[in-house]
Parts: sequence; structure tokens; C-alpha cells
Amino acid sequence: MAVDAIDPDALVLELFATDEGRSDPYSRYLSMRSLAPIHQSQSSKAWYLTRYQDCKGVLLDPRFGRGSEVGPDRFGGLAGEEVTQKRQELSRSSQQNMLFSDPPDHSRLRNMVSRAFTPKRIDALREQITKLVDPLLEDMVSLGSVDALEALAFPLPVAVIGQLVGVPPEDWASFRTLVRESTAMIEAFPTVESLERGDRAMATMEEYFRDLVKVRRQNPEDDLLSAMIAVEEGGDRLSGEELVATAILLFAAGFETTTNLIGNGLLALLQHPDQLMRLRGDPGLLPTAIEEMLRYDSPVQIDARTALEAAEVAGHPVDAGTYVITFLGAANRDPAIFDEPDSFDVGRVDNHPLSFGWGIHHCLGAHLARLEGEIVFGRLLDRCPSIELAGSDPVWRQSVTLRGLEALPIEIGA
Repeated sequence: MAVDAIDPDALVLELFATDEGRSDPYSRYLSMRSLAPIHQSQSSKAWYLTRYQDCKGVLLDPRFGRGSEVGPDRFGGLAGEEVTQKRQELSRSSQQNMLFSDPPDHSRLRNMVSRAFTPKRIDALREQITKLVDPLLEDMVSLGSVDALEALAFPLPVAVIGQLVGVPPEDWASFRTLVRESTAMIEAFPTVESLERGDRAMATMEEYFRDLVKVRRQNPEDDLLSAMIAVEEGGDRLSGEELVATAILLFAAGFETTTNLIGNGLLALLQHPDQLMRLRGDPGLLPTAIEEMLRYDSPVQIDARTALEAAEVAGHPVDAGTYVITFLGAANRDPAIFDEPDSFDVGRVDNHPLSFGWGIHHCLGAHLARLEGEIVFGRLLDRCPSIELAGSDPVWRQSVTLRGLEALPIEIGA
């Protein structure tokens, strides 16, 4: 079929609603960027953007925000009336965090926690993170055959952010399923059942953090949760619900995206043995390699915005209340910005992917995720001269907004 005969709405639906589209979004992005790089859906009236500068422009434009007052379905009802109604019913108080807010609330919430994520404070965690990585690698080597997600990509990030926020180690493992189920709330094409599971997971996390807040009020520790409680008790800058919602966001986002960075990045290296060998031979490429992993297969593929007032998208007028979906994964492979965008190059320079968003909602934990990635891959390649994929092709999670693997079986040797 000729490119100009393809319906862009059909491509969007294929990307969001089929196993094939979710497993391989990049061929769909390529078709959309070639056919309709700035596309308004005929059904949902939402706009879909696939070019780097268009996506970045919307993320930077203060006329586009989270628009929480418009409603929780930021995909314009794409999944149908039943799902849209269920989203409305399950809209939770835990959306009172910086991810779903606009200024001035967003600025207030972000400023409250941003001091814990400055580059200087994060760099000071290098030795602590290394001490967490090494025992995990020793266990992997002793086993020989492991699931890299189970053995490394999940336990490391959850330990780092767990210690930073103040979640006790004995509780970390229980959050993996809870967080994964809760992400249905930010997917474009969930089922009613997955939304209900996500709502129950969110309720469980809210109850957990309310109880943990009570404990920290009585026995504060040197962690971010105790620091937020001190702010809340000192005035009216933070409500109790905002405290719980922000704690959940920091903890959940702190390991979910980094887990996918490690998993997606390791898969890319193993599928490109020439680049793996190149990185082994020159560990100084680690910073550019991590940036390339983020660009090549971004842990976050979509960032949605709402027009808070009448605006325009790449010259197209947009009414207030209109949804705009930026495909970050597509923008990161825009040939107008990146040479040979479908190639994986650990030495790529002048590389600025949109994987952590842009503008006021740029991910607070971006520097921490990069540092964890550098340490993980540096120690992994130094400790393990033999790493190979095991079994059949890895299976991708059936989600679009957050992209990651179900498992990554590998054979590893000292």
C-alpha cells in the first residue's frame, strides 16, 4: 500500500491498540512522520506530533499544560466512551502531584523537592550506588543464567530511590506489581479491567504512604519523606494529600523509568555486539552510551499536554481544551535532528533526546537515572566479559506510554 493511502488515524490505533504496534512502535512512527507529522485525529480531535522540534515546542510552551481541570483522559477519549467514563470515575486524589499539575501548584510542589535532586547531591550518591550494584552482579555471575530485569534492572533503582525517599527495604519488592498496575492510568488504550486494577493498586499505595507518614511524624529520619513532613508541618505549602501523592510519584517514577532504561539499554547493547565491544574498549563512552540508550529506545514514549488557552501547534490553530500528544520515541528518531536515527551509536555526540521531557515538567530524577545507568553498565562490563541473550526474542510489555520488557533472560560469565 502506498504511504499516502494509509490512514493516520489507523496508524495511531495500531500503535496504541495492537500487540504488534506496541512491540514495534518505531516503524509506525516512521510512517506517521512521513505521512502526517502533525496530525489531528478525526475521531478524538487530539493532535499527534512526531517531529522533534514540534514536540519540543509544545513541551516548552506555557500555553500547554496538564490541564487537570479538563479531565483525566488526556488522549481525547481514544479508547472509547466506556474507558473514558471509567477514567472519570476513578480520578483520584493522588493526581495532586507535580506530574498532573500546572503552575502555580506545580512550581510549589516541584520547588519543595527539587533540592534533593540537584546534580551535586546526586553525584554524592555514586559510592553508595556502586555498593548496591556490586553484590547484585556477584549474584548474577554465580547463577550464570538470569533474568536481567529481576536480578538487576529492578532491585537497583528501587533500592536507590527507596533509600532516598525513606521506604523500608522489606517493602520494596511489593511495589513492583503495584506500580506496574497503576500505570494503566496514564496509558492511551487501557481496558476497563486494567483501570480498575490500577485504581486498586493506587489505593493500596496511598494507604501504605499514609501509614508511613504517621511513622515518620513520630520518628523522622534522614530521608525525603521526613523532609516533606517537616515542610507540611511548618505551614500551608503542602497538604496531607499532596504529601502522600508526591511521595508515591517520587518513589514509583524513581524506579519504573530507570528499570526500563537499564533493560532497554542492555538489550540494545546485546543486539549490537559491535557497539558492546566498542564500549568495553572505551569506558569513557559511558555518558554518551547512556544518552544513546535513552534516545534509541526511550523508557517514556509519550507525553501528553492540554491547550490551556487558544494556541497553535507548528502553525496550526488549536482551541483551548484540545489534547496534544507528543511522541517522544518518534522525536528521538527524527532524521532532521539525528544522523542515521535508526542506528545505535554509543559514541553519538550532540545528542539531546526528549526522553525525560522538556520544559517545566522535565523529569526531576533525570540526573539520578543517568548516574545509575553509568554505574550499572560500567560495573557490568568490567565484571562480566561474557554477556549474551538467552532464549527467544524478549517480550515487550503491552504498554505505549512507558516502554519496557517483561523479562530479559541472559547468560552471564565472570
